[in-house]
Amino acid sequence: MPTEASKVSRAGIATSATGERHIPSSIRPDGSVRKEIRVRPGYRPPEDVELYKNRTAEAYKNRAKGGVPGADSVSATPDPPSAAANKNAKRREARKKAAASAPTKNDAPATTTPTNQSLTSTEPAKQTVDPEVEKSKEAKKLAKKLRQARELQDKKEKGDSLLPEQFQKVIKINELIRQLETLGFDSNGDKKLTEAEA
Repeated sequence: MPTEASKVSRAGIATSATGERHIPSSIRPDGSVRKEIRVRPGYRPPEDVELYKNRTAEAYKNRAKGGVPGADSVSATPDPPSAAANKNAKRREARKKAAASAPTKNDAPATTTPTNQSLTSTEPAKQTVDPEVEKSKEAKKLAKKLRQARELQDKKEKGDSLLPEQFQKVIKINELIRQLETLGFDSNGDKKLTEAEA
C-alpha cells in the first residue's frame, strides 16, 4: 500500500497519511539518487517555525499604506455640506459684506457725535509730542545701553569670558556714544550745554 503525501512543509518535509514525516528521495545534479530521510517526531526545522508577528510593529511598518486607523475611506464624490456648514458660510459672507461696507473712523461724519458731549468723552484728544521729551527718552535708553556695555567691557578686561551677545554690546560702545552726541548729549547721558546756555 503506497503512502501518499498529504502535506509538504517549507523545509520539504512530507507527512504521510499515517502521520510519519520524511524528506522524500530526490535525484542530485550528477544523476545519483538521494535516499528518503525519516524525520523524528516533534522535530521542527527553522524554516517551518512561524515567526511571531507583533501587531504594533506590523502597523508601524505599514503606516503609510493604510492611511489613518479608524478613518473612513475617502469617497470619490464629496458629501453635500450640512445645514450647519451652510449656515456658517452665510454668516461669514454677511460679516465680510458688513466689514466692507462699514465706514472707517476717518470716514465718519462729524454730525454723528452729539453736540452736548465733549470731544474727550467720545475720542481721546491727540496729544502733541514734544521733540525735546522724545530726545531725552531716547538719550536715557542709549545711556543705559552704554553703561551696560562699559560694565561688560570692564568684565572682559578683568579676564571674564563673555557670551557672543555680550561681546556684540561691547563692540557697539563707539556707536552708542556717536548716537548720544547726535542727540545733543554727552557720553554719560547728560545734556550738552550749548554756547548760548554757557
